[in-house]
Amino acid sequence: MRGLRIAWSAAGLAALIAAWQIGYRTLGPFVLPAPAETAARLLAIVASGTAAPAIAVTATDALGGWLAGAAFGFVLGLIGGSAPPLRAALRPVATVILGVPPIAWVVLSLLWFGPRGIGAAFTVLLTTLPVVFAGAFQGVQARDPRLSEMARAFGAPMLLRLRAIILPQLLDFLLPALATALALAWKVAVMAEVLGGGTGIGGEIATARAHLDLPETLAWIVIAVVLLLACDALLLAPIRRRTAAATRC
Repeated sequence: MRGLRIAWSAAGLAALIAAWQIGYRTLGPFVLPAPAETAARLLAIVASGTAAPAIAVTATDALGGWLAGAAFGFVLGLIGGSAPPLRAALRPVATVILGVPPIAWVVLSLLWFGPRGIGAAFTVLLTTLPVVFAGAFQGVQARDPRLSEMARAFGAPMLLRLRAIILPQLLDFLLPALATALALAWKVAVMAEVLGGGTGIGGEIATARAHLDLPETLAWIVIAVVLLLACDALLLAPIRRRTAAATRC
């Protein structure tokens, strides 16, 4: 089964590259560079040593903001889903924050923290927090209260109830929210760096744009996408596999 999933994933990537090649042949190099040219530029960026510092900056912004947003969103989702008064207070606040466009948070962060401060990470935090909050909130609302009541009746401690009963019920809602928030984190971090003149991947994209260098721009975009996929595989895929195995058992 796992080999079949890998084969289908490879087929999807191959189809994407084929569509890219068709676009290059149809539109020309001034609109869409060839995949081979982009790959060569990507290898040149990595070999020159430019990639590592930029990746470190963007990864710090994206993952730092995502972890903070996920932590706050998870805690607030648990509290809001469990206590009706706080639920009524927190839900509209999360909706308002989610409704503010990320570009607006970027501009505010630039004004508050400056172009090279913690603005990108702060923007990621505010963008991801309501997404995780909604997932945790819905998970708390959908859980079976009878399991918790039974655990309390048998004297199970709170930490055990949280690990063995509450969290497994939340994961069906929380994992998609975390995956969505992770994708948003990388996109928002890069966007904030582009607009704020940062030194990460977004800063390199801004420089390539200024030079009208399409192959280098696409090479940095590919790097950002690969990093997102790697983070998802390292951080969330093991939890998905463990949850799927527990469900089959």
